[in-house]
Parts: sequence; C-alpha cells; structure tokens
Amino acid sequence: MTAFRQTGDTSQHLVRSLGSSGVVLTGQHPLPRVLNRPMTRANDEMVSRVTSGRAWEEFCEALKAAGQVILRPEAPDTELDRAEGWRYLTRLTRVGLEMMLECADVDFPVFYQASHTTAKIGADNPDNIYFNATIAPDRTYRVSGQRGSVPYLSFGTKANRYATNGTMASTGEIDAPQMHFAAEGRFEVIVSRQRHAGDWLPMEDDSSMLIVRQTFLDRAREVPAQVSIECVDGPAVPQPLDARKLASALTSTAAFVHGTARTFADWAQLFQRAPNAFAAIDQAFYQRGGGDPNIHYLHGYWMLGREQALVIETPVPECEIWNFQLDNYWMESLDYRYLPIHVNSHTARYEPDGSLKLVIAAEDPGVGNHLTTAGHTSGTMLLRWTRAKSHPIPKCRVVPVASLRAAR
Repeated sequence: MTAFRQTGDTSQHLVRSLGSSGVVLTGQHPLPRVLNRPMTRANDEMVSRVTSGRAWEEFCEALKAAGQVILRPEAPDTELDRAEGWRYLTRLTRVGLEMMLECADVDFPVFYQASHTTAKIGADNPDNIYFNATIAPDRTYRVSGQRGSVPYLSFGTKANRYATNGTMASTGEIDAPQMHFAAEGRFEVIVSRQRHAGDWLPMEDDSSMLIVRQTFLDRAREVPAQVSIECVDGPAVPQPLDARKLASALTSTAAFVHGTARTFADWAQLFQRAPNAFAAIDQAFYQRGGGDPNIHYLHGYWMLGREQALVIETPVPECEIWNFQLDNYWMESLDYRYLPIHVNSHTARYEPDGSLKLVIAAEDPGVGNHLTTAGHTSGTMLLRWTRAKSHPIPKCRVVPVASLRAAR
C-alpha cells in the first residue's frame, strides 16, 4: 500500500478527533466502507438534517451564540477591540473548518496551521511556525523530514478538549535534543500508543492532535524544518464525504469557536485582575491549555493611557531561548509582520549589567526595547523562558513617556 504523504509548508494550538474512520478489513488491506450501507433511523435523520439545510442553520445559530463572548461586560468596548473581537471569531471559524472538516481524516492526516499571521489562538508565538495534524490513538503514524537549522523543534500529542472543557492535555512529547538525525538532518518519529524502537512519540487513549513547534531567533538566517506525516496502517483511499461527517464537522466547528473564544476570554479576565504585572500562576494551568512543558509562561495584562509607558525590567536567566510579545485582549499577537510587538534573546538590546528593559508605549521614547501598543489602550502580554534554570518574575512600573524621554 502506498501511503499518502503531506508535507507542511513553512508559512505556519488544535485538532479534535471526530471518531472512527468507518473502515472494514478485507484481506491485508483495509478498504472504505461501502456506500450503500443500511439506512438506520439515526442515519436517516442525519441525512435529513443535511439535505434539508437544518444542519447548516444550526451551525449558523451556534456561531451567532459565540458572539456573546465578545460582548462580555469585562471585555473592552472600544471600536478597535470590538472590531478585532468579531474578526477573531471569523478566524476561529476558518481554523475550525480546517481542523474539523478539511483536515479531519485520521487515515489521511495533513499538516495545517491553526496559528499563523492571520489566524491566532492563545498568545500565538510570533517567533514560531506551528503545524497541526488530526490523529487517532488506534492508528500508527510516521513523521519524517529534515531538521533545518531552526533553534527549537518539538513534537507533541494532545487530547484536544477546547470545544468541551477548554483544555488540551499533553499525551506525549519529544524534541530535537532527544531525537536522532541522519545525514543532512533527516529524521523519523513513530507516533503510536505502543512503544517503538528509535524515536517514538507516545499517544494515549484520547490523543486527537499532533502539534509541531518551530521557534526561530533570526528567521532571515535560520532554515525551517521540513516535516511530513503519514498513517502507516490506514486504508488505501479516503472515504467520500457523507451526511454524518458533514453534520459532525459543523457541530464540532461551532463548539470549537465558542469554546476557544470563551477559554481565552476567561484567561484575559483572570490576568485583568492585576493590570500592568505578570501573573504568578501555577504552570499546570498553562499545560492544561496545551502549553509546551519546556517553557515557563508568564502572562499578564497591560493597560495604559496615551502618554504612559509600561517599563518591564528583569534579569535574564540561563536559558535556551526567551521571548516577549504583546497581544490584544483576545490573546492574539499584534501584527508582527509590520510592527515591533515582540522581542527575543537574539534581537534584544541588553542593559550594561546583562539585564533586560522592555518599554511598552504607543510611541518609542528612545530607551530600552520599545514595543508598540498598535493603537490599543489595553491587552495581554506573555514572556516565555525556554529550558531556563530559573524563572524570575519581572518588575513592572507605569511611568509618563515624557520622563523616559527626559532621562535619555
């Protein structure tokens, strides 16, 4: 059997398994289930929902209900924040349809990007390329490719429950220092519940998503990894779309949109309680949301007047990588394509003693590492210490921008 292979491109956390693939075994090769299966009452009802348009109407109504997240009383109601909120729901809808419908076949997995320049979830990292694929725990997959020179490369399996309880539990992790690379950086990782020789990425009974993280320090010079995925024990050809798959995908997409928006609105509300500071929260909280276990996350909420600046000062621990970013209220990174909204351990300017000073303000006062608020008066922020020996919490203070200019 020739397995289908999909190679992720380099343009760039979150997939949910939609159930059994419905295949039967004939001889040594699984074949698609025949299409003239008996019409049970439940299946007849499902077909009726799709052919009559009720499934689509229910999908649209469920998306409409997700709009209540944008209108929550604690959320900022400026023109910009509201416009970004409605756009955020359109982005989540786009991502949800990719993961639940277009890329949902666990026998023919494809890498897609749940976070990239125009779709952003949960403080997406501007220094990252993310790849996601839908998987099922009763299959075996082969992930292969070429290492490239990107500083940080990791693979994880997750139990994606964003659409239900807002969590994404880790069910297996492997990263570059644990892997073996052949000539020209070639690698192969087997993804399965059963242990395999060589590089192995575990799954558990409820694993439903595979995520690949690549973190850059200097994109102009570093070469991204090339990564492909294939199911090694699936059928030869995919099944046609049917009413059950379509209705399930629409229901799951709407649940994903509402569940994801609610989860990160809850996070923003939590950080809002102590503005202009970093929240000292147990890392298990972030790991339940799908975080990388190698990263120590420090989230916070910022709120500034037009002539104010937030000054963030911290020692830099011994670590592999660090980076800092500004996000809007919906925990989307600001537009890093065109604006200085993030900085990392390579691009930062350090103080004479090796410490770090970040300055958050609408305009650059000419000191420290300036990051623009991009027209916002409030939002969230995130500092990541990756494989750090310690995890200092930065000191924050709000000052007049004029005082920083005067001190130059």
